[in-house]
Amino acid sequence: MIRRIPQARERGIPDATVARLPLYLRALNGLAERGTATVSSEDLALAAGVNSAKLRKDLSHLGSYGTRGVGYDVQYLIYQISRELGLTQDWAVAIVGVGNLGRALANYGGFVSRGFRVAGLLDADPAVVGDHIAGLTVEHSDGLEAVIRKRGVSIVVIATPATAAQQVCDRVIAAGVTSILNFAPVVLTVPDGVDVRKVDLSIELQILAFHEQRKVSGGPMMAEDWAGEAG
Repeated sequence: MIRRIPQARERGIPDATVARLPLYLRALNGLAERGTATVSSEDLALAAGVNSAKLRKDLSHLGSYGTRGVGYDVQYLIYQISRELGLTQDWAVAIVGVGNLGRALANYGGFVSRGFRVAGLLDADPAVVGDHIAGLTVEHSDGLEAVIRKRGVSIVVIATPATAAQQVCDRVIAAGVTSILNFAPVVLTVPDGVDVRKVDLSIELQILAFHEQRKVSGGPMMAEDWAGEAG
């Protein structure tokens, strides 16, 4: 049976707030590892890279307001955020596409500690099928629907080439999965009710290149600059 991931928007939590909750959780886990019992909104905001007013508003959506003069209880706030994100449960994840990126994701040790269990690795390449990675055997993608059904997969990670991504997406949706993490360099078309998060490393690098260029040149490239370079 496929378990549904709780939708924070149904509880009235804005998407922008949901996107920041993992940042707060990461900062809180770091504080907990250092033995910190309580933290002020200012210190937590600094650790998470946001302003304190925004943090307080975000946490108020969870019903957490802290204690004046004391701040937030670190362990309890970890629990609150983990519960809201659905991390107090065990979520089965399948990775489709076991090239270099898929292998790296399969070997990432941070999934289990954050409530995610890789339950299947699938690929269409016969040369890859049968490989053993992170304690799992790569299976042929022809069996994708069966893996989703038998192992209760709730989230599918697509790490295939762009040409195969939409077909894989259509299949996992037809199999009942409504949460997809897409690493393929293509925009997926999905029906209402399906959540897709896209990760495109090349786009992130291009954004960094933009900012780096501005730092080096002192401003954006103007038309006359382009004309000079072209000439």
